[in-house]
Amino acid sequence: MEFFEVIKERRSIRKYSDKKVPNEVMNKAFDAALLAPNSSNMQTWQFHWVRNEQKKTKLVAACLNQGSAESAQELLVVSVRPLLWKKTSQDILQHGIPAGLEKLMQPYYGKLIPFLYGFQILAPFKWLIFNSVGILRPTPRKPWSLRDREETCIKSAALACQNFMLAVTAQGFDTCPMEGFDEFRVKKILDLKRSDRIVMVISVGERVDRGVWGERYRSPREWFIHEI
Repeated sequence: MEFFEVIKERRSIRKYSDKKVPNEVMNKAFDAALLAPNSSNMQTWQFHWVRNEQKKTKLVAACLNQGSAESAQELLVVSVRPLLWKKTSQDILQHGIPAGLEKLMQPYYGKLIPFLYGFQILAPFKWLIFNSVGILRPTPRKPWSLRDREETCIKSAALACQNFMLAVTAQGFDTCPMEGFDEFRVKKILDLKRSDRIVMVISVGERVDRGVWGERYRSPREWFIHEI
């Protein structure tokens, strides 16, 4: 599809048909998700494609047995694991620095990223540094806390989710991002760490007519788009 057609065609589907989703469609969408922008290229999110039938049944129940999950051909859970920064930053230092940018990027990933994402025992000290420097000049004031770090990771994961869903739509299938789930149960099903956060569960399939709940509605454009 043409790009803007894909944007308009994507809808949150509440009921899917029995048509199977080819593996190629899913994998192509995952590849698109991997290309999404993410903060400092830390890539702290994970996509869990739930293919085991027993786990899938439990996941549907954890998603409150809503139609978007119950009728889905495929289900995936998107989580963030903030501590992945340690692994990805080292990978970037070893393999991902473009030629000629070593002097700029090695200190960034070798010193600044560990200071921002790690050393949480120094969180109050980091807050003091950021806000003191901010008095003198514009400066980023986050992340200094665990909550800030988690928020940054979740925002990056959401961008990857959007890439995934649009890629599915472009291939003639449909999705629904779900927030109606029991996060504790979902993490238990997937054997995730306590510190992991579930960003959303995404269902995939082919829509049926009753799968779309009416025409799309958005409040007036001027409420949200402001020219200053």
